[in-house]
Amino acid sequence: MAVLVLVPGAYLGAWAWEETARALEGRGHTALPLTLTGLAERAGDATPATDLDTHVADITGFVEGLGVPEVTLVAHSYGAAPVTGAAARLGGRVARVVYVDSAPFAEGLRVLDLMPPEDVEAMRRQVAERGDGMLPAPSPEKLGEAGSLDGLGPDRLEQLRARATAQPFGTFERRLSGPAEPGPGVDRVVVACHDFQALLAAAPPMLAFLNQPPWRRFDLATGHWPMLSAPAELASVLDRALS
Repeated sequence: MAVLVLVPGAYLGAWAWEETARALEGRGHTALPLTLTGLAERAGDATPATDLDTHVADITGFVEGLGVPEVTLVAHSYGAAPVTGAAARLGGRVARVVYVDSAPFAEGLRVLDLMPPEDVEAMRRQVAERGDGMLPAPSPEKLGEAGSLDGLGPDRLEQLRARATAQPFGTFERRLSGPAEPGPGVDRVVVACHDFQALLAAAPPMLAFLNQPPWRRFDLATGHWPMLSAPAELASVLDRALS
């Protein structure tokens, strides 16, 4: 059975993975959702210096502290950026990387590079108004402009509204530094939800490799937040990816 470290997307904490983690535990795996610095219950840990490097260090430090031979790193959305950096730094401790409706980052890329310039400017204005280096969490309706809300009923949308927290803006501004490639023996998996084809269409041609070996692709018919819209189904797909 596998040890999975579950890394959430922007504005979210470990709470978002709770149901998927329980379903994975029911299948005999060890599932460890991780809250990154400055988010959810760790909101008070944020400083103006919190950036992508901080979140890479969160993941590497967490894995190194587990004392297990190897782990599977699972990244949702924004989590792809720090997971890419952590996987490259952890070497043989990583058996597998799984990108959930997301894709690996290239060295030198930053999250803001994937956004329209007008959205970036709006974000900068919001951060400047707050004055603490944090980007306020968008409403679920605003999130729906950037990712599919398919499968999220009123209760789930209210959960997002109530529990999403501001994101340290440095995590979006900082470029991924250092190596960005996991070891040659690392299994590489993509879980493609409804937004995945749009991601491929909008991203640089380099992302075309995600549909080719050694990458393995699993499709899941739900929106961009499958750990909330289809938690049991996501656990089933992750379980299949582990075999």
